[in-house]
Amino acid sequence: MLLKITDLKKQFNGQQILNGIDLSINKGEVVVIIGPSGSGKTTLLRNLNFLEQADSGLMEFAGEKINLAQATKSEIQMVRRKTAMVFQNYNLFKNKTAQENIAEGLIYGHGENAKTANQKAVQALKNLGLDKRKDYYPSQLSGGQQQRIGIARATVLNPEIILFDEPTSALDPELVGTVLKDIQQLAEQGQTMIVVTHQMWFARNVASRVLFFADGEIIESGTPVQIFEHPQKQRTKQFLNALADNY
Repeated sequence: MLLKITDLKKQFNGQQILNGIDLSINKGEVVVIIGPSGSGKTTLLRNLNFLEQADSGLMEFAGEKINLAQATKSEIQMVRRKTAMVFQNYNLFKNKTAQENIAEGLIYGHGENAKTANQKAVQALKNLGLDKRKDYYPSQLSGGQQQRIGIARATVLNPEIILFDEPTSALDPELVGTVLKDIQQLAEQGQTMIVVTHQMWFARNVASRVLFFADGEIIESGTPVQIFEHPQKQRTKQFLNALADNY
């Protein structure tokens, strides 16, 4: 087991957003989280990476046990060095080129020298067929290109787990497939991932395990076949029936 979360809880302004999440991730798994908007899926990812801090809960990761509500600076740094996150709105530095955006994390997060970091950044861009865009700024790139650079920025760190927060939600429909293909290739290479998405066909075809998330809880968990063809919970059935044309 690579990651285990026990009884993670989070409130905002007195409203319970995450209501005691238990989650285990094995190395090489692609866990896809589906569910209605506003159910806490993004908050879960942000708590796993300490972009927000949980009110309570325990994390077991990389041989360490961490109190999520009382994590030390060194514990948070360890988790962030072994994870990476791809955001729905790209989160690229607007004043940095594509190459610089990828190299930054290696230099400042992992302590690599600039020459090595930039070599890795260029190779990451080549792998995506974007090396001719290495000197372009985000404003000169399409949304799909920006998101693919965001993926390259995550993968070049060689993380144990990549967290994807609705990576295609801000893209024009014709660009979605290219980005999802990049993520699918990572899955085929054995990269451990947690993916929050509204793309049901992606969840059905790429996931090792699908979690249906609603009202701050994991309502149901299973293989894609179990969730999409034989859901057990009425709440899951209602959600999937509303999206039947999308998978």
